[in-house]
Amino acid sequence: MVNAIKGLLISCDIPMAQFIINLDNSLPPSQKFIIHILDSTHLFVQPHVSEMIRRAIAEFRDQNSYEKPP
Repeated sequence: MVNAIKGLLISCDIPMAQFIINLDNSLPPSQKFIIHILDSTHLFVQPHVSEMIRRAIAEFRDQNSYEKPP
């Protein structure tokens, strides 16, 4: 018997994959979204979390961006 799970494949670089894994680890067990870590640059996640991941990445980039003072 084959079990199929609907999900979203994320392909990214290693640091971004580690960021997403850390984000998943920071959540309580009932809210974990990573289904399977395929390799260091590919993650299989639940499809409903795509927007939450995008927001978290945008926040992270905004916090770590340098803007030259006027």
